[in-house]
Amino acid sequence: MTFVDMDVGKYLSRIGLTAPGKPDLELLRSVHTRHLLSVPFENLTVHSGGRVQLDPPLLYDKIVNQRQGGFCYESNYMFSWLLTKLGFDMRLLSGQVKNSITGGYGAPFDHLIIMVTLEGRRWLCDVSFGNAGFTVPLSLDTEDPQEEGHRVYRIREAAGMRFLEWQKEENNGADRDWTQIYKFTLEPRRLENFTEMCNYHQTSPSSIIFCKSLCTVLKPGGRLTYVGHKLNTITFPTEATGGVVETTTRELKDEEIPGILAEKFGIVLKSPLIPKDEAITPPPVTY
Repeated sequence: MTFVDMDVGKYLSRIGLTAPGKPDLELLRSVHTRHLLSVPFENLTVHSGGRVQLDPPLLYDKIVNQRQGGFCYESNYMFSWLLTKLGFDMRLLSGQVKNSITGGYGAPFDHLIIMVTLEGRRWLCDVSFGNAGFTVPLSLDTEDPQEEGHRVYRIREAAGMRFLEWQKEENNGADRDWTQIYKFTLEPRRLENFTEMCNYHQTSPSSIIFCKSLCTVLKPGGRLTYVGHKLNTITFPTEATGGVVETTTRELKDEEIPGILAEKFGIVLKSPLIPKDEAITPPPVTY
């Protein structure tokens, strides 16, 4: 498959959309949300004898033809390709994720994200960050809080960097703390800039991609997440849940996992999965 063989219509069908209209904010929000609801954030290739290569036709074949998902370098890059084909003005950006163990940040090119410029306004897009991710694009032109249903985000600028932060649902009350997710600049990047960090995440005991076999997808009103031998069903806060997040966990046997991946996530792997859920080693260097 060559780059020109990639089919926009087939990609749109993969995420449950028909032929779109003009590239406006409504369409941007629609494709962003539909991607999250359709394409899982997952690293199962790494744990079934494969290796992720940052080659656009291979990424398209995996996500569209094979109907699998991927982690940020895969899903966000393919989403950026789709945005370009739909007529949006976009650029790739480099994010550095806040490490929950050390409190520091990952190296440059730790995370691939997207900026879209539309009618003079700039929007942050990210369809591959798992549980802490936002559902619709966030404005890059304000530091004010941006509400998305039960969640609140903001993008704060300091010392030449932008910091994506959120208020976690479990911290109830009006004075919830802001938690940093990742930092980034608006300097344009290319896919090949991320190759070294993509390899790092597939081989380092300091990366969740290497340490845990995982697959997670947004669902209406919640999220479904597989890790190791567990399947977690997360229900977002509503009046019925008393305004709190509810999580139920199901323990899985080895022989159950392929069926769960197929039934719940629509993923059928070509090679046997080796479930993994190891502790993450703190990285020796943070930024």
